Amino acid sequence: MKKGTITGIVIAALLVFLFAGGCSSYNGMVDADQAVEKQWGNVQNQYQRRADLIPNLVSTVKGYSEHEANTLESVTRARAGLSEAYNAAQAASDETKGAAPENLQQFQQAQEKLQSALGIYVNAVREAYPDLKANQNFLDLQAQLEGTENRISTERTRYNEAVETYNKKVLRFPGRIFASIFNFDAKQMFEADQSAQSAPKVEF
Repeated sequence: MKKGTITGIVIAALLVFLFAGGCSSYNGMVDADQAVEKQWGNVQNQYQRRADLIPNLVSTVKGYSEHEANTLESVTRARAGLSEAYNAAQAASDETKGAAPENLQQFQQAQEKLQSALGIYVNAVREAYPDLKANQNFLDLQAQLEGTENRISTERTRYNEAVETYNKKVLRFPGRIFASIFNFDAKQMFEADQSAQSAPKVEF
């Protein structure tokens, strides 16, 4: 067999190997990317569930406070802070609908500020209206909010796991080469924040 023929066969074999490896890497990255986006949708659903519960909580407190002589200043301030944080978090969510955000930290900060404001509001309400412990609507919202915070934590963990799997495919050799060719970039993960790990308690 001529030397040129052997060289041609080797080159052809290498091209086949590269093509097969490229296809395998590409398909693996696509699957991992879709898993991340699916899990991101689950994260957003839980954050939206919390957002949907907050107006109900505020309305319940307002309805109760109408029976009082006046609304205490501490509750009014806390409600204003909650409203501001709520609007900012909703704006951050609207910007990330359908796809995981490139700047996840910005989204996370908005959601954590909302959770902090919610906790401040709940504490102010608890101190101002201790008899709310007998209001069934308020107690139901308490249970729903705490359950939602737990689900948010679970879905964030699952999202991070999906991102970790994706990033390994994108950053490790030889996947890194194909990731560069096919424009797959590493994704950000949620950062641990101890102040945001527990649900705001609405207890008396």
